[in-house]
Amino acid sequence: MNEMFSMKDKVVLITGGTGMLGMEYAKVLAGAGAKVVLMDIKEGFSDPNFLYYKVDITLKDSVNEAVNDVVKKLGRVDVLINNAAMNPVPNTDESAKQFSPYEDYPIELWTKEIAVGLTGMLICAQAVIPVMKKQKSGSIINVCSTYGIVAPDNRIYDEGKFKSIGYASVKGAVPNFTRSLASYLRETGVRVNTLTPGGVFAGQKEEFVKKYSDKTILGRMAKKDEYNGAVLFLASDASTYMTGANLVVDGGWTAL
Repeated sequence: MNEMFSMKDKVVLITGGTGMLGMEYAKVLAGAGAKVVLMDIKEGFSDPNFLYYKVDITLKDSVNEAVNDVVKKLGRVDVLINNAAMNPVPNTDESAKQFSPYEDYPIELWTKEIAVGLTGMLICAQAVIPVMKKQKSGSIINVCSTYGIVAPDNRIYDEGKFKSIGYASVKGAVPNFTRSLASYLRETGVRVNTLTPGGVFAGQKEEFVKKYSDKTILGRMAKKDEYNGAVLFLASDASTYMTGANLVVDGGWTAL
């Protein structure tokens, strides 16, 4: 069992790696023996347990430079977790705009959401695919959302606020992006799967938490570490017969 889930000496690259869930994924994979590389846009991040690159994943040359340096230093890339996305950051102008009525949704924000959440996913995949093909092995994990499977339920948000149409549209594309890549890489030893997490409790208002929880079978939001097992499964040899699939871990939201 330990061997099946072991990540010993495997190199894992996580985009959006300094975020709440990115750090959870990093810690569980490192604990399983992986050499974890984080990519994000955060300034001044430092952690002796991880190799960090400040990279804008929408810039192809920057991503390629970082991946090439990882290969030079660590010799390989075994796992890519396409985790980066534009989730609202509280108390910012951009966050307020992300909850705009859809007829007023700013086109520049729509373009940015697609660039980060979908184009960046492709750029990162393009950077690691040649490395993984040469190794004849690899696992690419594309992080989706319940809003990539079903429509946002805008009734759970404050009056006058609506879940980003850009976010939902980008996440809706992720499962077929995954299937397309999986089909393309079918004879290379590289597997591609989607992870679809639900909402995570992170200090949201009590009213929102209740409305969200009432829509799930388990009656609550996720704890931030409750996707770690799914990530380890998809990254490790425990999932060697799985590709082109969507692993949904949402407390039963989409089952209702």
